[in-house]
Amino acid sequence: MVIFALILTLLLTACAEQAVNEPVPEPDVTDETPKETAAAKYVPAPVSSDSLYVKKAEGIGDDFIMGMDASSVIALEASGVKYYAFDGEEQDVFRILADNGITHIRVRIWNDPYDENGNGYGGGNNDIDKCVEIGKRATKYGMKLIADFHYSDFWADPAKQFVPKAWQGMSVEQKADALYAYTVESLTKLRDAGVDVGMVAVGNETNQYFCGEKSWLKITLLMKSGCRAVREVFPDALIALHFANPENNSYPAYAEKLKEYEVDYDVFGSSYYPYWHGTLDNLSAELAEVGKTYGKKTMIMETSWAYTAEDTDFSGNTIGEGSLVTKNYPYTVQAQANCVRDVINCAASTETCIGVCYWEGTWISVGTESWEENHEKWEKFGSGWASSYAAGYDPNDAGKYYGGCAVDNQAFFDAHGHALESLKVWALAKTGNEIAPQPDAIEDVNLMIDLAGEVELPETVNAVMTDDSKEAIPVVWDIDDNKIAEMKSGGVKKYDITGRAGDFTAHAYVSMVEYNYLRNWSFEEGEEAWTATNLAATEQLYVEDKQTDSMSGSKHYHFWSAGKDTVEFRLEQTVTDLRPGAYSFDISVMGGDCGETEIYAYAVTSGGEVRSELIPISGYGNWNSGNTGTFEVTDGSVTVGIYVRCSGEGNGAWGKIDDALLNSSK
Repeated sequence: MVIFALILTLLLTACAEQAVNEPVPEPDVTDETPKETAAAKYVPAPVSSDSLYVKKAEGIGDDFIMGMDASSVIALEASGVKYYAFDGEEQDVFRILADNGITHIRVRIWNDPYDENGNGYGGGNNDIDKCVEIGKRATKYGMKLIADFHYSDFWADPAKQFVPKAWQGMSVEQKADALYAYTVESLTKLRDAGVDVGMVAVGNETNQYFCGEKSWLKITLLMKSGCRAVREVFPDALIALHFANPENNSYPAYAEKLKEYEVDYDVFGSSYYPYWHGTLDNLSAELAEVGKTYGKKTMIMETSWAYTAEDTDFSGNTIGEGSLVTKNYPYTVQAQANCVRDVINCAASTETCIGVCYWEGTWISVGTESWEENHEKWEKFGSGWASSYAAGYDPNDAGKYYGGCAVDNQAFFDAHGHALESLKVWALAKTGNEIAPQPDAIEDVNLMIDLAGEVELPETVNAVMTDDSKEAIPVVWDIDDNKIAEMKSGGVKKYDITGRAGDFTAHAYVSMVEYNYLRNWSFEEGEEAWTATNLAATEQLYVEDKQTDSMSGSKHYHFWSAGKDTVEFRLEQTVTDLRPGAYSFDISVMGGDCGETEIYAYAVTSGGEVRSELIPISGYGNWNSGNTGTFEVTDGSVTVGIYVRCSGEGNGAWGKIDDALLNSSK
């Protein structure tokens, strides 16, 4: 009897392990398969890691959304991409995602991403049929679908909200009816296919611009049509509205407009890319205010980070070494996990925030041999971000810059489809995996050295540990007297000096500059030494911490105002104890929506004021500088600054000021 009992126990244990680790058989989802039945049959095994450090994220509830955008999978697989689990076995990518803690799959939906000859625009060619196919596979492994309607035939984001071809020329009322009918038809296809739809996004990054409309009255009319359709077809699904740029602190204003126009929705969603969108503290504050004030759930709808700086598909990447972005983490597998864990922790600790979705963690290279080979696949299967066929719909962007994937280095699979250890962070964030920290990368060194000064590099650099802490370690730089002489005689120029720090390569990015007599010349120390005088009713005048909008460093001086003729101010600094002699002053500015402007740099000495020529405003990323030319300082004192006046174009005149230079003139 004892032996029989032992045998029975072993058999029951084996069956239980098989039920957890190897669900057999895996259900095939058909149009007749009830979604509840399909979703209930798959139970992932527990996740563990011997090498990935993960600090536990506090406050994750059982219904917290761990989302992954996987919109391009069908096009990638058609291009020959295969996905492999950690044991090297080829598997359905949706099983791999489910096994590693993903609960929701997000898929973008475009109305008609094809030209008149049936050629796809690219980006996965994501129409509703692709969404149904992906949704069925997600449901098969117990994951819910986030249906992301762009209401465009191709990419929609804060800068682009093109009207679908079929709706062009319609009045906003006609467009609202068409949007409603299209949404009902699309969602009905998902419902009839047994897809477990957990959330529907009505629009994608709709920052005051949606489906060709720019007034809130018209935008919200369209949104209400989409929301009504969702309530009718999937009454239990959450309805999300999706915005971007939390660093602009506009979310409460957006939520107020949605309340004013009585839009029926559940979730206020935000994109958050740490290399563009400011700090997590700011994101949390924005979402918390929306949730508390307007009684809405909130969610981080998009985020990502790179596991490598390398490009694997010959088409360039959004971020990598040399990119003008905020680099809060190294480009490593561990750092990718650290970033995701921090975003999850931010969401879980923000009251009313229900989850995080990653974008787009399965989008890898379709080949690593040549651009020509990949280009053929991008064009044929739509597996690049855009094909040449998109030119007829989006001539100024896709029509010029079509190509491959810009986020292949931000995926959770390597270029050959093998799962990266960082994918496990989605499951391990709930429990933590706090193993002994090890060095993971070396923090970059950034120096500015006066051409007349000494070239001295630090004796230690910071090793970034796997737990994201930092430890100083010795470094030996590859530099000699000849290189130093070249740097001192080469004029204003930037150098990349490499060195060895343990087993790692270190980089010191050294900018050789003329001596600048101004304090805090690039605003890295906030407003210290600067005085702003608001001459009208400029609504925002402050130092902003956003590297992508800075000319040097990570900070700059920001201005914005919505009202016409409200932007007028001076920003200046007084310098004393100068040696008598000739000097010049230079300062740079960029901005937009400014209308008629009067902007110039100036210097005031005992001899009077000198001004630069007028500095133009020419759009985002286009820095223009004003130089006063030479002026004489006789009593050791000068006040330098910039005068800004913008009439505005009705959308809120805005701009950034950076790199103020007071140099001696030879």
